Amino acid sequence: MLPPSQSYQSHRAFYDLSTNKLRFLSLPESSNPNKRHCGSSHGWLVVLDESPSILLLNPLSRAKLHLPSLSYFPNVHSFNYSHVGKEYSLRSPSGDLYTRNLRQMRDSIKKIVLSVNPSKDLRFVAIAILNQTGELVYCKNGDDSWRFIPGAQSYSEDVIYCEGLFYAVDKHGGIAICDVHDDSPKVSIVQTRTQLDGDMQYLINSGDELLLITRHLDLEFSFEPHQSYLVYRTKRFEVSRLVWSGPHWERVKSLYDKMVFIGENSSLSLSASDFTGCMGNCIYFTDDYSESNYDGSFVEHDIGIYKLWDGSIEPLPCYPRNSFFRMGWPTPLWVTPTPC
Repeated sequence: MLPPSQSYQSHRAFYDLSTNKLRFLSLPESSNPNKRHCGSSHGWLVVLDESPSILLLNPLSRAKLHLPSLSYFPNVHSFNYSHVGKEYSLRSPSGDLYTRNLRQMRDSIKKIVLSVNPSKDLRFVAIAILNQTGELVYCKNGDDSWRFIPGAQSYSEDVIYCEGLFYAVDKHGGIAICDVHDDSPKVSIVQTRTQLDGDMQYLINSGDELLLITRHLDLEFSFEPHQSYLVYRTKRFEVSRLVWSGPHWERVKSLYDKMVFIGENSSLSLSASDFTGCMGNCIYFTDDYSESNYDGSFVEHDIGIYKLWDGSIEPLPCYPRNSFFRMGWPTPLWVTPTPC
């Protein structure tokens, strides 16, 4: 899903990798500049705005569901619209109180991940990663509020759901396995012998293997007419598989037919042979880290196709032809369509 444009204010453009075509869908709920996406999971978008509301939206069926609002997060001490600029009073892990305005609270959520497709099972669970504190909170569909997952703080790089459990990863490749079926979550920590370095980590469930994608960034200048910007760019990726005996991360040289999709979406792996026009042994990535890069500026997003066999980065075909979409907010987002 590409950023909104001035020409299609109530529509969003979706670039189809298989057909190399743009498709436009009417999505007024997702096109307002005050809206922010903080996830794409099982074909559903997670949409936030400057109210406490958290909307789940299926862009194809237009089905909608609401999660408990931001004002019912467990770190929220109080919420009051009349306290302009300080609408939220929050409690830090140390117990101190501090305030956040509507936009700051909206932007405090890194990503929300769903356990299953809500269209097929309304007994889904949602996990949110909190930006500032690195804590994980969760809710079940129908709950009135969110709850902390004790013992999982700092395992906030990425979260995926696999065979009834959530897996969360920290900056160095440590894993927290979270069972949230009961009212008291259970957390098991997997301390890996291999300490990985990198700027960002992503977990991937690929068949019967748990993969870790490590993203390395670098600073560079982006030159625009009349001014330049110092921005982060992706330089390379490394792929590792978890060897449970040990346990340790083992470097993977090839993904073979597999391709992985990472960014603000729920990270996933697919077989390239199932999709015309796609390449195996590649990492399809979008920009999920540099909102500050594009605050008020119009520069090219950090998005592309990383070829694992030679380390080169190829731009997505939609971007060179459609510089019209190179704008700052919100950044592009992978979506796996589920029509029902």
